[in-house]
Amino acid sequence: MTKMKEQQENLISEILKTSEQVFNIIKPQIPLEYLSSDITIAQLRVLIVLYTDGPSKMSSIAAQLEVALSSVTGIVDNLVKKNLAIRQADTQDRRVVFCCLTPEGKELLNSLWMMGRTEMKKLLDGLSEEDLEKSAEVARILLANAKINTMNYPEAKNDKKDI
Repeated sequence: MTKMKEQQENLISEILKTSEQVFNIIKPQIPLEYLSSDITIAQLRVLIVLYTDGPSKMSSIAAQLEVALSSVTGIVDNLVKKNLAIRQADTQDRRVVFCCLTPEGKELLNSLWMMGRTEMKKLLDGLSEEDLEKSAEVARILLANAKINTMNYPEAKNDKKDI
């Protein structure tokens, strides 16, 4: 490993460790209704895939989560019963089934996102204007890099469909 690559890896490691420390300090406040929810981690993972990728084939969900198609089928069955997801046949090929979130599923994930956003706002509220400017610059840099990385992996979106 070159010295520059090693320095880059060390900086990435430091950023990740610092992020973990921040998370451990702020420990997002999770409302009691989420702790008593009957949603499993596996179901939450499927909901997150549908939230981020939009309507997806069952096989795509299984591949992304690295689980068997039969496992995803059972998980989605339960999400459908809970009215958090629906299945829809492709209009061109009825053998193809897409899974997507219901409004209730979107609302659940939006509320989880908003909890994280609230915690981030609390962190930012304590910063000086100079530190906020630095933070905004870092956020823009990360966004630009995320857009580049997304463009480099078009196969991740090749079986998504607007329903």
